[in-house]
Amino acid sequence: MDVIESRLRERGLALPARVVAPGVRLPFAFVRVRGNRAMVSGHGPQNPDGSIAPPLGKLGRELGVEQGYYAARLTALSILGSLKRELGDLDRVRAWLRVFGMVASAPGFTQQPAVINGFSDLILELYGPDAGSHSRSAVGMAELPFNMPVEIEAEVEIEA
Repeated sequence: MDVIESRLRERGLALPARVVAPGVRLPFAFVRVRGNRAMVSGHGPQNPDGSIAPPLGKLGRELGVEQGYYAARLTALSILGSLKRELGDLDRVRAWLRVFGMVASAPGFTQQPAVINGFSDLILELYGPDAGSHSRSAVGMAELPFNMPVEIEAEVEIEA
């Protein structure tokens, strides 16, 4: 049926390629499936070619909430790309269970939830309120890999 991919196309959104920067060692799976659950490792915002998407930096210093929101939305596409590669079909995702959002934050920045809303809003838009609703944390971090503003991990229930 490809319902989710049709919704992505309708919105002009594309899933990025998975590219690992030269010299970077990643001794873990991007998606780990056990039974009817898939645990998704931390992902950041990507361009369609798989490279890390700008802008880079910390929220509350180099970046504003709107830029962070956009980075979180791109991170949702990154996670969906990994789920597509692992599962073969995004319609196999039956429910988004848990999301853990990390925001590179300058001292005093407290709007992490507004940033991670970029992720949540897109997932709800694509999957609807039943399958798309999820529990969530949105926390500030001193630093994130590669100077990314956002990193997000998730757990989903899948059709086995």
